[in-house]
Amino acid sequence: MLVIAHRGASGYRPEHTPSAYRLAAALGADYLEPDLVATLDGVLVARHENEISGTTDVADQAVFADRRITKIVDGTAMTGWFVEDFTYEELRTLRARERMPALRAANTAYDGRELIPTFDEVVALARQESARLGRPIGVIPEIKHPAYFRHLGLPLEELLAERLAALGLHKGEAMVQSFEPTSLRRLSVMTSVPLVQLVDSENAPNDFLRTGDGRTFLDLIAPSGLREISTYAQVLAPHKDLVIPRTASGALGEPTKLVDHAHRAGLAVQLWTFRAERRFTPTGLDMAAELARFAATGIDGVFADHPDIAVAAAARTAVKV
Repeated sequence: MLVIAHRGASGYRPEHTPSAYRLAAALGADYLEPDLVATLDGVLVARHENEISGTTDVADQAVFADRRITKIVDGTAMTGWFVEDFTYEELRTLRARERMPALRAANTAYDGRELIPTFDEVVALARQESARLGRPIGVIPEIKHPAYFRHLGLPLEELLAERLAALGLHKGEAMVQSFEPTSLRRLSVMTSVPLVQLVDSENAPNDFLRTGDGRTFLDLIAPSGLREISTYAQVLAPHKDLVIPRTASGALGEPTKLVDHAHRAGLAVQLWTFRAERRFTPTGLDMAAELARFAATGIDGVFADHPDIAVAAAARTAVKV
């Protein structure tokens, strides 16, 4: 079972920072996951969202006060500062901070210490840690809001495909994720690295909404939808509730057939997101016990904010096999 460090070891360090990625490698993660957005001049950088007031100190920088704006991003109004309104050089003057300070107060000790890394820098870090630790560590970027960025003239698929080629990334060293099937279809003719179809537990892909396609995420995980996904992607990455839903009390219910159906369609299955804080775990279980329940369904990988707990769970699964 692969362990994917969700935004790095984001349970222990501010997400999408070099220290979060480096710690994730040290804790045994197989892949580092940077979410990618683009600057005004087309540089791919690692941020959870293109709105950056919650993950940087931009609000404290008077020089950028006039760039605060309200935008509609994938149908949702957002007010703040946006990566696409900054050049790469301007963005480098900002420093990262913890996105959930009330929940992860210990992480705020690292606020203000680190720059926002580029995709190239995350790849370089993964390769350095792989050499240092003597084991392969890959990257699995997610391109965020690709239809939105394409409308701005910043096509994330082309920008990423160019970097994948320039950096010599290949199968086994990289995978690429997106919630938007259109985006993955574009990438399928631009790169040979495995592609990962992300699936949420509700609503519909944004590209479907933009084009009037009436299908939802649930349509994508029907047997016919899985067969269609297999024509352009190699991995299905559903919200974990689609594999084991929660009951009204918050406990884990009975597993669905999704893992079996996806495997039958030739797709590996990677679930998101496992977090150790009580707010996120099922009633009556800690993260380790939760992972044990999910591992028993035959999944192939997990995204985790606390990769050390997931690595231990993967080891126990391997011993049982």
